This record gives sequence, C-alpha cells and structure tokens, in this order.
Amino acid sequence: MHQMKNYIEIFLTALRLGVTAFGGPVAHLAYFQEEYVKRKKWLSDQAYADLVALCQFLPGPASSQVGISVGMVRGGILGGILAWIGFTLPSVLLLVFFAAYVLQFDVSQSVWISGLKIVAVAVVAHAVLNMGKKLAPDLPRITIMLLAAVALLLFPFSFVQIIIILVAAIVGLWLFKDLTFEEKAPVNINISKKVGILSLTTFTALLIGLPILSQATNVFWLQIVDIFYRVGSLVFGGGHVVLPLLERELVPKDLLTEEMFLAGYGAAQAIPGPLFTFSSYLGQVISGLPGAALATLAIFLPSFLLIIGILPFWDSISHHPKVRAGLLAVNAAVVGILIAAFYDPIFTSGINDSIDFAVALAAFCLLHFWKKPAWLVVIVTVLGYVALKTLL
Repeated sequence: MHQMKNYIEIFLTALRLGVTAFGGPVAHLAYFQEEYVKRKKWLSDQAYADLVALCQFLPGPASSQVGISVGMVRGGILGGILAWIGFTLPSVLLLVFFAAYVLQFDVSQSVWISGLKIVAVAVVAHAVLNMGKKLAPDLPRITIMLLAAVALLLFPFSFVQIIIILVAAIVGLWLFKDLTFEEKAPVNINISKKVGILSLTTFTALLIGLPILSQATNVFWLQIVDIFYRVGSLVFGGGHVVLPLLERELVPKDLLTEEMFLAGYGAAQAIPGPLFTFSSYLGQVISGLPGAALATLAIFLPSFLLIIGILPFWDSISHHPKVRAGLLAVNAAVVGILIAAFYDPIFTSGINDSIDFAVALAAFCLLHFWKKPAWLVVIVTVLGYVALKTLL
C-alpha cells in the first residue's frame, strides 16, 4: 500500500510539473530543483547536481533524463516510467491536438506566450542563483563557472558544452586532488547491475540493428522507429538541436512538408514539458495517433535505456575521491552553462522591453523572497502580464 502511494505521488508530482514547466530544458531543471529537492526533499542538492552533471554527458533530452532519474531514485524503473509519463503526457496531448485541429492558427505571437517566456526568465534566474551559491561557493569554482559561461556565450554550439564539461572534469582532478571528502549519503537505486548491463546492450543493439532492418525490410513503421530512435540516441545539447536533425530525416523523404514541420515547431514552443514531444506532433502528421505514439516512444527509448544502464553504477562511481574531485568542477561548469543559456535563449527571447523586465523582476521576487511555488508564479505572472498588456 505504501509503495502504491509512492508511485501515485511520483506520477502526480511529475504531472503537475508537466502542466506548469514552461521555458525549455534549463527552466525545467529549475522547476525540478524547486519541486524535488526543496519541496519534496526526495534527494539532496548534491545528489541532484550530480544527476544533472551525469545527464549533461548523455545524448538525448537532459531535463527529461533528470526527471526520469529522480523517478528511478524514488521508485525504481516503474518510478522512472511514471515520472516520464507524468512530465511528458500533457505536452504530447497538446501537440497531437495541435496537429489534428489548430495548425491553421498562428499562436507564436500570442500575449500569453510572451508571459510564459517571461516566467522562464524569473525561474531560471532563481535556479542559477541557488545552484551557484551551493555549487560555486569558493573562488576556484566561481572562476570555473564564469569561464564556462564565457566559453559557451562566445561559442554557442552543443558540442562546446561537452568540451566544457570534459575540461572541467580534468581541471577538477588536478585542482581538488588533495581535498578530503566527507562521506556522501548513498543514493538508493533499486536497479541491479545485471539489468544495467542488459539495458546498455539493448541500447547498442537497437542503434546498430534498426537501420539495417529498416533498409532490408522497407517496412514503413520500422523506418519511423529507426529515424526517431536514431535521433534520440545521437543528439547532444537538448531539444533545439533535435529539430534540424528531424527535419533532414523527414522532409526530404516527403513524410511531411517544410510548412507543416515549421507550424509544429511554433506550436512546440508554446507548451510546457520537453521539446522532444515535438516527435508526437510529427508522428500525428505522418500517420495519425499510431504514428504519434510510435514516434514518441522511439525518441525517448534511448534515454530510458541509457539511464537504466548507468544509474546502477553511478552511485559507486561517484563516491570515488577522484570522480568527486572532477564532479566539484563539473557541477560549477554546469552552473556556467546555465548562465549562458539564461542569457540566450531565455533572456533574449523573453525580455523585449521595460514592461517585460518589470514583470520578470516581480516574478523573481515572488520565487526568491516570498518563497511561492513555481506553478503558482507561472499562473499569477501570465494572468498579470495579459492584464497589463490589455490595459497599457
């Protein structure tokens, strides 16, 4: 009975985040920290930071992988599945609805969309400030944080993120090699190492086998699974990077038009949840509800297989002194990456004038000083912004 209540709580918590988490992957990490670490206390700040650092290394949607990981820490593989369903389902349903009914409307310029972008500015600023205090508390780590931010602002490419993290890990090994670490509380992962190895083997077998099978059989559904699984396996840098990859895979093959692709991209910007659910829209356009379901499952499956494969080993690896020395620097670098993402695209696309900045400032104060939950700030800010724009 207790376990069932735990599963229900995992699902409902993730569902609430799936309905309210606007603003893209960086904002999602901020919402997760607020909900899972501060409010629910399901894991510590350090454990959460370590999971974020791990998911930055992996291909696929980093914020969704962090959500899946938290679910697995809380309730094993089923907990991870429930956390993913809760967080992903609202945006899947909305994008399927967009594909079926409202592609003829242009929602990209709506006032409430602008309000949601402004909320993202406040949420991410709040998260960066909190994470910076904890993960960059001294001059060496502040320096690493700032250098990471500057590097990514000057060279805003997804592969640069990976280089920054690798360089930070090497610097951390040298810089913090003489530190003595306190015993870290173990994170209980209810997944065996055998299951982890099986999962990584399955991930590799599908990545190699699906293209071969697709070419050999010429089965339509297999082609769809191959395209979305391959893109989900190989994309680094989050949701926006997946868009050109999918476009190159789908539009030249006449599975949908360029105009239909771009219309869905506009819709995907307007909703909460992970941008990878753009696959649901594409699947719906290509082949109705079965296509939407297949495309969604195929693009997220690599994330599940990688997380299940790595988490059983992560706790023992992350306790090693050298790994912990590297992680001190990596976590500081991740904050730097978030600072760069806060500027572009969060701030540059969210703030267009002094009114936008004033509303963002008020939303930040509600979060930071008044300690109001993020979901409430989303509602209050969007309604307030719409009212303000109507009056002025």
